[in-house]
Amino acid sequence: MSTGMSMGGSHNTEILILNAYNNYVDAHIARGVLEEEGIHCWLQDENTLTIDPILTNAVGGIKVMVRKEDAQKAWDILERIKQEQKAAVTCPKCGSHNTEKVSTPRKPMNWLSAITTFFLGEYAIAVDMMHHCFDCGHEFKITEEENNVE
Repeated sequence: MSTGMSMGGSHNTEILILNAYNNYVDAHIARGVLEEEGIHCWLQDENTLTIDPILTNAVGGIKVMVRKEDAQKAWDILERIKQEQKAAVTCPKCGSHNTEKVSTPRKPMNWLSAITTFFLGEYAIAVDMMHHCFDCGHEFKITEEENNVE
């Protein structure tokens, strides 16, 4: 949870940034889950970053905003979902569930894409997304068939 701000008017409700996401899909999933649980929330900077995703780091991502009184319950819900997602992915090398989906800038093709993008224009070329195991360091992809089984 992050910084707070107050809403104007007669209601002096403090608003907090619960979490920030690099893409609108994850942000909308979080928002949908929270609203399903009865927590009023909204997304800040969604339109800006959907139109120009290259600004993600500068703006700080798409932020899920909640009222202060809902923050702890909302945080617990998102943590539960995160743990459930982690439990669904198993490292094929060591069997750990301590994994996370990450971009892999170390791959030569990603560096080539970055250099090409620099010289040919401002269009971002997608980086390779992999699951990274934090226990053994192994990086792996999950095929669509494996993903549907989980």
